[in-house]
Amino acid sequence: MIHSIVRTLPFLLFLIFIGLAPGMIDDGSLHLATEIFIVIVISSMWNLLAGYAGVMSLGHQMYFGAGGYVLYLFANLTGLSPYAGIPMAFLFGAVFGGLIAPILFRLRDAYFAIGSWVLAEIVSILVQKTEALGGITGLSLMNMDAIDFASFESTLFLIGGGMLLVTVGGSLMLLRSRTGLAFMCARDNERAAAAIGIDVWPSRLLAYVLSAAGCAAAGSLSLLGGLVVQPGNAFSPEWSVIMTFVVVVGGIGTLEGPILGTLIYYALRQLLTVVFPLSGTWYLVAMGVVAVATMLTAPQGLWPILRDRFKLDWLSVRRVL
Repeated sequence: MIHSIVRTLPFLLFLIFIGLAPGMIDDGSLHLATEIFIVIVISSMWNLLAGYAGVMSLGHQMYFGAGGYVLYLFANLTGLSPYAGIPMAFLFGAVFGGLIAPILFRLRDAYFAIGSWVLAEIVSILVQKTEALGGITGLSLMNMDAIDFASFESTLFLIGGGMLLVTVGGSLMLLRSRTGLAFMCARDNERAAAAIGIDVWPSRLLAYVLSAAGCAAAGSLSLLGGLVVQPGNAFSPEWSVIMTFVVVVGGIGTLEGPILGTLIYYALRQLLTVVFPLSGTWYLVAMGVVAVATMLTAPQGLWPILRDRFKLDWLSVRRVL
């Protein structure tokens, strides 16, 4: 009973926060909160694939950017509200991921990671060379009347908050199911998993498809905020760098890790760019030093240390026999 209350209470508090915040804080703060929500979502999706299914991708910026382009194309071609393009981006990410996965899954381990990054770069170049997609200048919304700018940031904030709840809650339910157990068995020992009857390939395919779809949906929301989508930003490798940093620092293979890692990432970003204003190059060097130091001193990330030290068990998917 107490454990259920402890697990549910943060979700209830978060619901209260997203319900009250639009009327209490300014648009700049809402925009920052939406950014944080989006980073938690994409990092959780990357963690689902790498931390729970054992598949390391360095090319998930491909789905992030594709989601943005799908939203803008959908809105411009149909004249409908751009918000309706978010579920379209999710569906496209799932289908695109399902088509790409059989190709990438022919590669293993480091070759898979490199192959995913190369494929993402190829997609980025193709988009830049395609005039129908706006080329290097990208696309902008044609029907601005479909957006109420008085409540624009509030709407993005609410959608981002809902997306975060679905991501974390859905991941918790999935990973506590037989399917989630299959993910983790395949991650820990592929041969042993196959020996006990787990279909490793379909399990990893599902993880990849869900991860791609989630990143596409989050990308569509993020890129809608700028009212323009450009290949340089949409398909930037920096998105994969952020996902990797957040999960490695927060705790790979834990649901709480991406949340903690995102908070640390934004705290460091504010510290290194506002309090101690470093140039872009030195800022990245500092972030790299933090990531390397974490890997050397806490290979599993910071959340497992906090969990074990303070006996925290919020979103654990561990099974007690």
